[in-house]
Amino acid sequence: MELWNGFKKEIKELFGRELIIVYPEKPNDRWVLKTEYFNAFPETEIKLVQKGYHLVHIKNKTRWHVWEDTEARAALAEYMHKELGLSKKCVIVGMSCGGMQGIYFGAKYPQYVSCMWLDAPVVNLLSCPFGLGKRVSVDMREEFVKNKGIDLPELLAYREHPLDFIPQLVENDIPVFLVAGDSDTVVPYDENGIYVDKAYRAAGRTIETVIKPGCNHHPHGLEDDAPILEFIEKYDVD
Repeated sequence: MELWNGFKKEIKELFGRELIIVYPEKPNDRWVLKTEYFNAFPETEIKLVQKGYHLVHIKNKTRWHVWEDTEARAALAEYMHKELGLSKKCVIVGMSCGGMQGIYFGAKYPQYVSCMWLDAPVVNLLSCPFGLGKRVSVDMREEFVKNKGIDLPELLAYREHPLDFIPQLVENDIPVFLVAGDSDTVVPYDENGIYVDKAYRAAGRTIETVIKPGCNHHPHGLEDDAPILEFIEKYDVD
């Protein structure tokens, strides 16, 4: 096995996809599923592994989400439970497009999700990648069209934006810790994450939102990540 920040890391194939599992030294039965950008801003995940969590990532076909990726995550949850003896429920860590991936998964398969940390999540595809608002660039638009086969005219009538699946998260009261920068020019908060916050608060559901003053899209996470860790440990239950 390789090492990842001092912990054993296994890379294998599962369902025809690359699977990464980081093993804690003193494991419990909890696990974190990072839905995209496995090595990005890992400081908080390192602390979770130190606390006994397994850290897991299964490769997506595209960061812009196809339903095959959601189905692979559901199968992964069963695999982690049956083969490693872990809980069927995981903690979702979703940064940017990974937040979008987490929303789709939690909405369709709430039985596999205990809570979610969404960090500058893509929620509104008209905003990101298409830039019909504050976003300063549409540099990812071509990639999106290539991977999804959907261009702007179709997207105007599209009913599978991440924001269209927020009601399912609310209905199942999946606790959310939401982080965003107030100066994000890549995934503007008031065109994306704010929809999660408003829906949860309107329904009286469990959400904690931290808006970082003067912060652009990066860095993800918090300088003092204690609130994230405390939230996860509180709500990561079966």
